[in-house]
Amino acid sequence: MPLFPWRRKARVKSDNLSQHDPKAFPSGIKELYCPSAESTVDIVFIHGLTGDRERTWTAKNASEPWPKTLLASKLPTARILTFGYDAYVADWKTVVSQNRIGNHSSNLLNSLAHYREEKEDTALCKARERTDSHFKSILRSVRGVVFLGTPHHGSSLAIWAERLSVYIGVVKQTNNKILEVLRKDSEVLARIQDGFHTMIQARNAERLESIKISCFYEELPLEVVVPQDSAIIPGYNSIGIHSNHMDMCRFGTADDPGFKSIYGELRRWSREMAVAGSPQGILSVVGTTSAPQNTPVGQDREENSMPQYILKQLESQLSHQEPCTNQPHHRIALYGLGGIGKTQIALAYIYWLKSTASDVSIFWVHASNTDRFRQAYAEIAEKCQVPGYDDPKADTLLLVKKWLEEKHQGRWLMVIDNADDAQLFCRPAKLTNADGEKCLGQYIPECSQGAVLITTRNKQVGLWLTKGMGPGLLGINKMKDVESCQLLRASLNNNLVATEELSTLACRLEQLPLALAQASAFIQENSITIQKYLQLLDKGDQSFVNLLSEEFATIGQDSDTPHAVAATWIPSFIQIEQQNPLACELLLLISLFDRQAIPMEFLSKFVEAYHNDPPIEDIELTKAIGILKAYSLITEENNKSLNLHRLIQLVTQKWLATKGTMRQFTEMAIVTVSYCYPFGIDENREKCAAYLPHVQAVLKLNGVRSRDEKIARATILHHAGAFFCLQGQWNLAETFQTEARDIRREILGPNHLDTLPSIGNLASTYRSQGRWKEAEILEVQVIDTYKATLGPDHPNTLKSMNNLASTYRDQGRWKEAEILGVQVMETHKATLGPDHPDTLLSMSNLASTYWNQGRWKEAEILGVQVMETHRAILGPDHLDTLISMSNLASTYWNQGRWKEAEILEVQVMETRKVILGPDHPNTLLSMNNLASMYWDQGRWKEAKILEVQVMETRKVILGPDYPDTLKSMNNLASMYWDQGRWKEAEILEVQVMETRKATLGPDHPDTLLSMNNLAYTWKSQGRIDDAIQLMENCVEATRRVIGEDHPYTVDSLSALTEWRTEQAAAA
Repeated sequence: MPLFPWRRKARVKSDNLSQHDPKAFPSGIKELYCPSAESTVDIVFIHGLTGDRERTWTAKNASEPWPKTLLASKLPTARILTFGYDAYVADWKTVVSQNRIGNHSSNLLNSLAHYREEKEDTALCKARERTDSHFKSILRSVRGVVFLGTPHHGSSLAIWAERLSVYIGVVKQTNNKILEVLRKDSEVLARIQDGFHTMIQARNAERLESIKISCFYEELPLEVVVPQDSAIIPGYNSIGIHSNHMDMCRFGTADDPGFKSIYGELRRWSREMAVAGSPQGILSVVGTTSAPQNTPVGQDREENSMPQYILKQLESQLSHQEPCTNQPHHRIALYGLGGIGKTQIALAYIYWLKSTASDVSIFWVHASNTDRFRQAYAEIAEKCQVPGYDDPKADTLLLVKKWLEEKHQGRWLMVIDNADDAQLFCRPAKLTNADGEKCLGQYIPECSQGAVLITTRNKQVGLWLTKGMGPGLLGINKMKDVESCQLLRASLNNNLVATEELSTLACRLEQLPLALAQASAFIQENSITIQKYLQLLDKGDQSFVNLLSEEFATIGQDSDTPHAVAATWIPSFIQIEQQNPLACELLLLISLFDRQAIPMEFLSKFVEAYHNDPPIEDIELTKAIGILKAYSLITEENNKSLNLHRLIQLVTQKWLATKGTMRQFTEMAIVTVSYCYPFGIDENREKCAAYLPHVQAVLKLNGVRSRDEKIARATILHHAGAFFCLQGQWNLAETFQTEARDIRREILGPNHLDTLPSIGNLASTYRSQGRWKEAEILEVQVIDTYKATLGPDHPNTLKSMNNLASTYRDQGRWKEAEILGVQVMETHKATLGPDHPDTLLSMSNLASTYWNQGRWKEAEILGVQVMETHRAILGPDHLDTLISMSNLASTYWNQGRWKEAEILEVQVMETRKVILGPDHPNTLLSMNNLASMYWDQGRWKEAKILEVQVMETRKVILGPDYPDTLKSMNNLASMYWDQGRWKEAEILEVQVMETRKATLGPDHPDTLLSMNNLAYTWKSQGRIDDAIQLMENCVEATRRVIGEDHPYTVDSLSALTEWRTEQAAAA
């Protein structure tokens, strides 16, 4: 529906209607879940500034917060509560809460302890200051705190909030006390932090149970709200959530990695409380806005950190507890990422076996290459005096195999360590590999009295060597936090280190045993603290990789095997490169994308672009990906997307640099994303959003700067800029589109057919920002170039003329818009025919121009013709048909033909619900338009139901600051205005105006429209002086921005003149 005209005495309504009914701020404690039996712990969720006690924790498309829908089933004995408070620091309401942080803390304590409290700082510190037993009980009961994006050292939210309070008295009250705390390096914030740490120390001095603390920080900010250094507390566990600040508290499924991390912390703390026999404690969640590598293992399995369930499976399946039987031979393969602890698990099992079955002989075979395998067999033959071992012509491998298979040899276990190379251990059906060498797998003995334990990084090799027996494959995953802490404590030989510090280090190194052992060795060798080591990790990716590259000594590992984490994976990369070069290329490529949710489309497009002579079949791509999964380097999600381990990503990038191919693969990554990232239009919205992290990742890289790479970069910028425009993120859209235009202008020339669309899109962004003069200059330039190169009747020329007509229409230059519109329509009819989609679009645009001039009959004639043609050619349910029906309904509506308009709009709305879904933006637009029709008929209740539904859905789907959401709020305010509900209208209008000033700028036409509307509301409330002052500012801005003769300017000036006359008469 077109933009509603700026009116003088009637209310101004925006083009899209939708709403949110103002209501009291939900405050205090609300119970989300209570177990049927007595609860063992209270988990209290506390939102941050500008948050809400339920919406903060509710995912998009979810109806209820995840603590209720997901966490309750995971922790069924916990009572789950959420606390709400007035969280706005700069409000659009007439009165904003002036509470200090201490006041909010006191309110939290009152809600928890049912007792009154007042004054400052943090709730936990305040509880310590109180002498009341109820508050002391709270402090003693607190066992853990999870901070989610909490600004311990300040936030950019302070800057954002200050912008809202700048306008001359519009926001009359701002909570400057909290704004001061939010500023970086705030003394008040530092005092709060000192008080918090003092409270923790005093609690420890009183020998109370320690408070567990974990800090989560955002990994994917578009604009950083709380940077990592502000979101963490030194000395405590810090964990990244792969999301932005807004979404890091919202989880849709129990499989979300962020939910798993938070749930894992809460579960661990709850279990520790249960083991300690603690009385019912409190855990609070504060929201936004394997074996040691350097010590012997297996001697005391209650104290080491090996996954006990793996050892129990080995004990059971290898059957060494039973006497020799005639059962078939037993083989088990432990597979997993290099450094995950497979060898140490094998050692742990050996220690246990020697202590429980001393009659079992144990043979250890290093299998990293053919020479090491043969050497191990030769040593077995010599030490066991295998008959024929001293015959130089004898095949030692075969001798040992047959000797072990003899029944009189007794029970034995053979450990084949590091059997990674698929070239050495062929498929069972093969006797020789591709080089003609005999496969080593045929020399592994098979008999009922023996068992074989294999360690491998390659799941495929493990499958081959266990003869495809599924139960014989055991995957080794990363350790749990408690296991990692045990490993670190034993490695450091220091029982005084805080568990929080150990947990933080383990989390940063992703619970990888080899990385933990390496870190322990570095800390001890250099006599530094864990905190210092963490600071070294924080210096950047290069520092991180350098630490992972440090060599160190470790017990139980082959002396020829690299010990450093970075080095231990390089052999796997080399083996993959030799076994399947395509798999190696894919690994190098995906290391340059964002490490999570890598689309399979990227890999397919890469193969199609760079391996097309001859083309590679799908089965080869599947095999290549299978190898990477077999080596545990990548994992595949249910939606077929791939994830890459963070440490693997860093080491792979280092290998790229070492090989000297970083720039080459950077170019291929940029080109690949350019093929896959779609242009930002509505039907591509979901894919654009899903692929955006990969766009951000590759745009940070510098390749060979070839012509192809630059053009690919420009394509990504062009497409992503359109997506930002679709999202209403005008500043990002302008940045991306300007760079795309500049690159294409440099490489292709200013008049190239690919350069002109970039210029046109930039002009469209200017138009959306209300920068009509700049848009007009660019559009005229594009038209003139198209006319000169393609001719005046070319579709591209006509499309650009249509865009210029839109700019004229936005400026109220109806006659110029009409002249262009008629010219475009007639040319389309002559060149393409009357039924061509471009012809129909131009007719629709001309109808819009007539509509804005109040020429309803002419608009109706064109609208009916367009709708009927669409119906005949495309069908009644086609999306273009629905648009034309909605436009015709608007024309009927403006003529007061309510029934005809309603029939069409209801039909459009219901069809869109079926085809697009109830939450699609176009469906919401139809609901919005229908609400507007109800409103103009005085059917307030029906209008309000639809408006509120649309606005709430837009808030969830598009965000609270999205332009369509703000238009919905403006329309709801208009409905309140018409009903004489001035206060409710004012609250919404101030909110809309301030948000538009912050997001669009103070001179954007939508911001000026909000000023006009608010001035009318103040006038209706009798605040004539305020209304005149605001309207004076509005008139001055509209004159400067959109021109003296624009209808908006004329209407505002007329109202201002009338009000001044009334004011003078009253005086």
